[in-house]
Amino acid sequence: MIPEKNMAAENLQAIIDSMKEGAVLKLENKTYEGNIVINKPLTMIGRSKTVIKGDGTGNVISVKAPHVKLSQLTVSGGSMDRNSSEEYAAIKIYTDHNVVEHVTIRHSFHGVYLSKAHDNTIRYADIKGMGKGEIAAQGNGIHVFYANDNLLEHNTVDGTRDGMFFDYAYRNKSYDNNITNTRYGLHYMYSDENIFKRNVFTMNTGGAAVMNSNHLKLEDNQFIINYGNQSFGLLLLQANDNDIKNNTFYMNQRGLYIDQATRNTFKSNRIIQNQIGIELWASSNEQTFTLNRISENTIPAVTLGGNSENNAWSKDGKGNDWGAAFPLTDLNQDGIGDFPVIYHSSLHQLIEDQELTNLFLKSPAISIYEKINATLKDDEVMFQDSHPLTAAKAQHSWILYLVIAGVAVLILRKGRHRLCIIFGRNGRKI
Repeated sequence: MIPEKNMAAENLQAIIDSMKEGAVLKLENKTYEGNIVINKPLTMIGRSKTVIKGDGTGNVISVKAPHVKLSQLTVSGGSMDRNSSEEYAAIKIYTDHNVVEHVTIRHSFHGVYLSKAHDNTIRYADIKGMGKGEIAAQGNGIHVFYANDNLLEHNTVDGTRDGMFFDYAYRNKSYDNNITNTRYGLHYMYSDENIFKRNVFTMNTGGAAVMNSNHLKLEDNQFIINYGNQSFGLLLLQANDNDIKNNTFYMNQRGLYIDQATRNTFKSNRIIQNQIGIELWASSNEQTFTLNRISENTIPAVTLGGNSENNAWSKDGKGNDWGAAFPLTDLNQDGIGDFPVIYHSSLHQLIEDQELTNLFLKSPAISIYEKINATLKDDEVMFQDSHPLTAAKAQHSWILYLVIAGVAVLILRKGRHRLCIIFGRNGRKI
């Protein structure tokens, strides 16, 4: 059904239609029923209890003019029809240079949808979906479709299908967003030259999935407790020439999952206490890993699908800090180990053949399996860092404290009982 056919009661649509371009409409502390279409530049400002409630048949608010500003609104009641080509949303924007800020969105298929809309700003939106059990029946928190040069900042998304989904969307900037309980917190498809900084992903099936997207900058983000079979902090699939810098990957099933990817750079990241720190498939070439801290993971890095010798574990004579699991000597005190770090493992074949192996990586049987295969000389080289860094405990400690503090806040927000179910007292899933 076309959204324009379901106009708002309380004369809201009539008021909008009667206003001059550039006017400011201040709404009252009440609920406005119906769907509305904004087809001229204007500002609409609500109050703490202003609600615009759709009738469940289309977009609640359709923005079809540029230079529209929406602020201080609760928007709910968008169509939940997932079979419609219209892709309904609580707020759907078709035009450029609009601002949506301080809005609360509930009970809609998509939250905010940018459709071929450029140079818009979406900030301080609070978007909540139906939770992980209803992923297939709902849309995304923020959906960016053929839309370029938009700014998305300080938004909170919880319980939608994907937190932020970019589809053929270029040069968008996403800062300081917080995304929880989704399938993928961030999902890029065929979207190049985007910047993603200072965002936090917790309790998702996957933190961020970057697919067929190139020349991205992912910096200063936190991927914390994205856990479950086949879960990851960051997935790169057919993604090339991306810059992944200064991110934290903490307590994920996999910190990094890299497949069919080329020429990506991983620099100064913290990959800590994951089941697998880095899962690198042989289909990926010319990755560069330098100045990362990769420590306290059950498996630091594993190469699957054959040998992958075209990836570099150091750059300009500087490798990575592998933590206490790889003791180093540094006789000249230059911060570089005197000998390479070489990691052998026989688990690659087991992980390839049995998907459920990931759930048992902390089991003592795994270490026994490794020792037996080492005796039989049936293990292979997973990586070789020719210039490993000596541990920089003092430099790292304050960063780790911040991460732990973030996890503590997460426990308070999401419930201690739930995290205990996932990880158990000793960090294992039970």
